[in-house]
Amino acid sequence: MFTGLLLTIFTVVQLNCENMFDCVHDSLKDDSQFLPSALRHNTLHRYYDKLNKISKEITWCGCEGNDFRLPDIVTLCEVENDSVLTYLTRRSSLRNARYRYVMTDSPDRRGIDVALLYNPRTFRLLSHSSLRISPPEGMRPTRDVLCVKGVTDAGDTLDVLAVHLPSKYGGDKHTRPYRMLVADVICAAVDSLRRAGDRNIIVSGDFNDDAESEPLKRVEDSGLINISSSADGSCGAHASYKYRGRWQSIDHILVSPDVRKHLYKCVIKDAPFLLENDKKYGGKKPRRFWNGMRYNDGYSDHLPVVAGFKY
Repeated sequence: MFTGLLLTIFTVVQLNCENMFDCVHDSLKDDSQFLPSALRHNTLHRYYDKLNKISKEITWCGCEGNDFRLPDIVTLCEVENDSVLTYLTRRSSLRNARYRYVMTDSPDRRGIDVALLYNPRTFRLLSHSSLRISPPEGMRPTRDVLCVKGVTDAGDTLDVLAVHLPSKYGGDKHTRPYRMLVADVICAAVDSLRRAGDRNIIVSGDFNDDAESEPLKRVEDSGLINISSSADGSCGAHASYKYRGRWQSIDHILVSPDVRKHLYKCVIKDAPFLLENDKKYGGKKPRRFWNGMRYNDGYSDHLPVVAGFKY
């Protein structure tokens, strides 16, 4: 993937932000539960709190021992709109990082999208586009696949696909075909990139499925390697998500072989402030921002997956 004489680190983060909504109503989306008048009481104060919490979480992903550098690219899931990303990059505690972003404008009914933050000093954007998922009968509209092409500071072209597959709401068996449909779209996009001569490819996102699932295996069959399947934390987390007491790897980073050979780590970033005691099942769990309709003063119900590459 990367060339050059000096050893350089390139860091990729995958993070589901857990409903990063503003508190302004969008008449075209079902966002009413995040308005100040709703049960969650998502006030302007809580909105800014959420932005600064996610900002802190992203910043922390750049810490490694006594060394620190901000992540180069961050794929974000469950962000509502362009306004949220503008505030995150320009008005939160992340504003001095000078990140830029691109994002989708999907037909998801709740209005959640995927986005890519990038450091323009280490990743020069060339192009971006969205792939719309055509839902079959019975499937609700879902998130687009965000396709981003850029050049790293080493001068190599890198393609990043940011994804958020349909959830298991309604049951795994019933919804699996929907995730398979998106997996097929991802595979077609990867094949198209390869035919164009691109060899440095990363697919990152919330797949709502574990590494052994059929949708993940389908994407791996396109020639990608799941570098996050066994990612672990160091403060009590064993995956990016915990459901009914069981840690689950549903946030994934997959890469092409040319990228994989430069990998030196892929971990769950489980800093102590991102965790809380799991009083019901024991151990730790992500310290989420919302606990149902109740403000929980946390960060997200997902933990970041962080991959580092040396070149």
